[in-house]
Amino acid sequence: MTDNNKDAYREAGVDIDLEAQAVKALVSQLTFKRNGEYQMASDIGHFAGFVNFGSHVLALAVDGVGTKMLIADELKDWSTVGIDCIAMNVNDLYVMNLEPVAFVDYVATNALSLEQMKQIGIGLNEGAHLSNISIVGGETATLKGLVQGLDLAGACLGIQEKDKVISGEKVVPGDLIVGIPSSGIHSNGLTLARRMVTEHGSYDERLSNGRTIGEILLTPTRIYAEVLKLTAITQVHGMCHITGGGLLNLTRLSGYGFSVDTPLEPQEIYRWIQEKGKISDSEMYRTFNMGMGYVCIVPESGVAAVSSIFPDAKIVGRVTEQPGVLLKGKEIR
Repeated sequence: MTDNNKDAYREAGVDIDLEAQAVKALVSQLTFKRNGEYQMASDIGHFAGFVNFGSHVLALAVDGVGTKMLIADELKDWSTVGIDCIAMNVNDLYVMNLEPVAFVDYVATNALSLEQMKQIGIGLNEGAHLSNISIVGGETATLKGLVQGLDLAGACLGIQEKDKVISGEKVVPGDLIVGIPSSGIHSNGLTLARRMVTEHGSYDERLSNGRTIGEILLTPTRIYAEVLKLTAITQVHGMCHITGGGLLNLTRLSGYGFSVDTPLEPQEIYRWIQEKGKISDSEMYRTFNMGMGYVCIVPESGVAAVSSIFPDAKIVGRVTEQPGVLLKGKEIR
């Protein structure tokens, strides 16, 4: 791997550090809290937000497909982006051992297309099936002049008994980090990926596996629904959905550190992007999931259970006393 361009994602149009500052600026103004029953039960900033509901908590997550929609437009194939939309939401619930139950979608476009809407519906229905949720409603907005093209987002409702929620507070040094493979790039980092395709290749270019770059980039996000089976049979101290920010997502779990010494093997598309853009390892691992879409933090006694539910899982590192994220001994920032 190369170690040259350290700011490729920012140069492509996405500044991760600025986004973090912008979110803090917004959240700092959200001071009002509901009075009466059903108050907030969590701070803003975790993978999902909680509402007290008796012996249970209700949880809400929201996310979209992002600039992956532009690749769907380029290939005239919107049939799987609905899976991405649901996956990006339900995976954020699974990390806290929440069961997703209901979903609403939001489509914004400059001009309605019956074919686009039909294909989006196909993907949303498949995503609902894979995660066992009901799509209970949604909204479609034609916003000519404000939106150029098509945007797809959604919000998901989850539920869990309070004493079964996994927040990461039980993570301790010595715990093992078990990585579960992604299906590919998922729905993060596509701004950088698209730039590499535009400048150094084409969506029709085939990699060694015979698939085109376009097909590979449209591979839908993996849905990790089996997590609910895992938490029912073993102790899990924390879980993480590796999305935008890459390995830095791990810092959302605990103030302890995370040392990833033997990362999963990234898919070929990542090598192609890195070589074409001469992008540093650090930049790749803070932009993409790099072949690892989900992480379980477990004591050594829990590794066998993870492997029984996810046969493709692998120990990639361990939790450390020293805060931060290390990749083969080098800090990711």
